[in-house]
Amino acid sequence: MVAPSTITDLIDVTDNLGPVPCRFLYKKENQQPSGSFKLRGMSHKIFNSVKDASESDALSSVHVYCSSGGNAGLAAAYASKFYAKPCTVVLPKTAKQAAIDKLEDLGAEVIVYGAHWGEADNHLREVIMAKAQPSVKTVYCHPFDDEILWEGHAAMVDEIAYQLKDMSISIDNVKGIVCSCGGGSLYNGIVTGLKRNIGLEKVPVLVMETVQTPTFKNSVIAGKPSTLTSINTLSTSLASPYVAQRTFDNYHNHATTVELIDDLEAVDATVAFNDVFGEVIEPACGATVAVSMKRQDLLQAFGPLQPKDVVIFIVCGGSTVSPETMDSYRQLIKQA
Repeated sequence: MVAPSTITDLIDVTDNLGPVPCRFLYKKENQQPSGSFKLRGMSHKIFNSVKDASESDALSSVHVYCSSGGNAGLAAAYASKFYAKPCTVVLPKTAKQAAIDKLEDLGAEVIVYGAHWGEADNHLREVIMAKAQPSVKTVYCHPFDDEILWEGHAAMVDEIAYQLKDMSISIDNVKGIVCSCGGGSLYNGIVTGLKRNIGLEKVPVLVMETVQTPTFKNSVIAGKPSTLTSINTLSTSLASPYVAQRTFDNYHNHATTVELIDDLEAVDATVAFNDVFGEVIEPACGATVAVSMKRQDLLQAFGPLQPKDVVIFIVCGGSTVSPETMDSYRQLIKQA
């Protein structure tokens, strides 16, 4: 059985971005078939669930359930279709019609319920999944708080390790990795991957959020995982009310810096990325790209950088931006 997630490119963009302090590499997770890195973890979880069910005499089938209308839900629906398993996704009433359409195109059953993700998630687990027959293996796919997801996401670091070798880049020159954070699954996957690759174990991570979605930053300041009571942001894929406990633990056990930029800076980087590379990403991904383009001052987290040094930016992707949305971003930047 071949996993639906794919190996993504690691490209040198140093010459595309003007004056930079060192070599900049993009890990192109926007190349995943579902549009984002989320497919790595979701396909890993669903594959293992299907495998477990096939080895059980008591279970006749598998049904996948998810409560994210964003990239996690799309990844769950894509992986379910790949493995020919039914998938149900419960979305809050705030979900965009574009997300609903994409999920239905992937064959998922879509249910709209609740004012926010928490209500949709509770309805999924307490009502919808409770209706499943005893012979059905119900696979609950949390958008970010699940160790098996982090294991799947960690594969991108495994790829980076051998891609660096193919590019004749010494791992000793890798001074840092930059990624965005919503609930923390990408960050947790990166730390998991770094720990299992010799020579990369101590590479520091710069984690980006926006001022409007400071879930991780607030937890660091509070000294414990904290919850955002309300979120109003353009970077919707960063709009998690909390980060996983493992995210907080990794912060204390791995060299990590958490920084904030404004939503508009993330949107500006989203537009700039489209202008330079001709590809569409979400503002959530723009938070990372912004560091490579206009907020290189934040790279001080990695110490003094020399031209031979390397910083890797995880272009995590995103599938919720349409051409019309991109046009609105351009207008927003002009008016700012």
